[in-house]
Amino acid sequence: MATPTRPNIILIMADQMAAHALSLYGNSVCKTPNLERLAAQGTVFESGYSNNPLCVPSRASMLSGMLSPDVNVFDNANELPSSVPTMAHYLRHAGYWTELCGKMHFIGPDQEHGFNQRSVTDVYPASFQWIADWQAGPAFVPSGTALNGVVESGPCVRTMQEDYDDEVEHSAIQSLYDRAREPENQPFFQIVSFTSPHTPFTVSQDYWDRYEAREIDRPAVGALPFEDLDYHSKALFFAHGRHRHKVTDAHLMAARHAYYGMISYVDDKVGRILDTLEKTGQRDNTAVFFVSDHGEMLGERGMWFKQTFWEWSAHVPFIASVPGIAGGGRSDKVVSLVDLLPTFLDLAGDDSPDLAGNSVLPLMKGNTETWPDIAISDYLAIGPCVPCRMVRKGRFKLIYTHGHPALLYDLDADPSELTNLAADAAFADVLADLSADALTDWDPDALTTRVLKSQQQRKVIKSTPGAAPQWDFIARTGDEARFVRAQGVDATKSRLRLPQVPEAPADWPELDQETVADLIAGRQNLDAFLK
Repeated sequence: MATPTRPNIILIMADQMAAHALSLYGNSVCKTPNLERLAAQGTVFESGYSNNPLCVPSRASMLSGMLSPDVNVFDNANELPSSVPTMAHYLRHAGYWTELCGKMHFIGPDQEHGFNQRSVTDVYPASFQWIADWQAGPAFVPSGTALNGVVESGPCVRTMQEDYDDEVEHSAIQSLYDRAREPENQPFFQIVSFTSPHTPFTVSQDYWDRYEAREIDRPAVGALPFEDLDYHSKALFFAHGRHRHKVTDAHLMAARHAYYGMISYVDDKVGRILDTLEKTGQRDNTAVFFVSDHGEMLGERGMWFKQTFWEWSAHVPFIASVPGIAGGGRSDKVVSLVDLLPTFLDLAGDDSPDLAGNSVLPLMKGNTETWPDIAISDYLAIGPCVPCRMVRKGRFKLIYTHGHPALLYDLDADPSELTNLAADAAFADVLADLSADALTDWDPDALTTRVLKSQQQRKVIKSTPGAAPQWDFIARTGDEARFVRAQGVDATKSRLRLPQVPEAPADWPELDQETVADLIAGRQNLDAFLK
């Protein structure tokens, strides 16, 4: 095998992995020796952020190097336009062979988006199944954010997610062997994207047994009174169905236990990928990055899943190992997933187009003087039903929810985000500065119009009589039945769990839209309904 003159690039992705759950970010429970091994070979970015705390928009933003509203991807049923170039297009122009191995959650007929090769079936429907509906308000939406994934937590023999991720690992490693056999001097770009540790919080017994129950930590911030929550959090309370299931302390600790086991499961796969690179003689000329599309609240503040800008949801792992740059470094500068594409083009020796991010290579080399130190994240899906935006700049974070009071936090002094500084005169200049950053080239009223129009158009297509279009990428016959498709996410994953578990019935009845609106506004008391 001839050695490419430019480094190969591998991007390893987890799904729903919170930075705060990792030892590299200060967690004392989770066991991730292989991520620590990668960090020792590279740089840990301590303040890495998702540009949207939801799968499809986050991945669209990362792949395109643009913020999700700028590519018209608002929720989990929006397609990334085929007219928008991705990492794969840019790197192929730079002479790279490109492969997508695993989940990417592409919606619509374009299931390749520039990659030379896709090697594994995706795990989520490519249709317009999961359209957010702002006209319905903060209604419960059972699209992978139902609390069944929490109250049914625990060990098992086998999960569907492990079926899937084992195939991703096998395919990725086989591809590395194939690349090593190639005589051509052509670098490759490979994305290896796992679905773990996404809910439901279920893991095989051997990974559950890596942790003892006494080791599992409790949330740093417990459940907050509903009346004290901000509007965004109140809206997600209902959209996530927290009014339908009672999460006991046993459920909480089992979910966290399984989540840590799932992270260790992913960590083992990272280790085997690194081992393969070393065995095949490719490690010294391969840049390896590890990220997640967003985090997981994991019971912090009483919340679960993602779709919020609190740190456990928005702050993601961001680890980079690049040939020729010394390992073991840490950077406290603010970065985000849109910085990946400029970084890859920098490695490829290609000029970056006009993108939302910047190459992190200078930071890895200790050059911090010109770094903007800012990350922007959008949210335009279920729950609040209004445009939402986060700005992390230096030590401060602004959470802007259109039509509702701003939230401002000093993360150095207040890492748990408990003291809102927005009304503190001493921080008026900070609030004004971050608000200006949030609203630059971002009109929430105009964006609302665009989002509502998109939802209505997709509803027409979704509801059209007759067979739905078959856009799903199927790598192997039968995968459409093995992995998540038309059925509900949690129902499918529960059905394919071994042994199967009965679906936990709701503890409380569903609430109508008017009652939810009254509860959020404080016109009725939640406790009266959750007796």
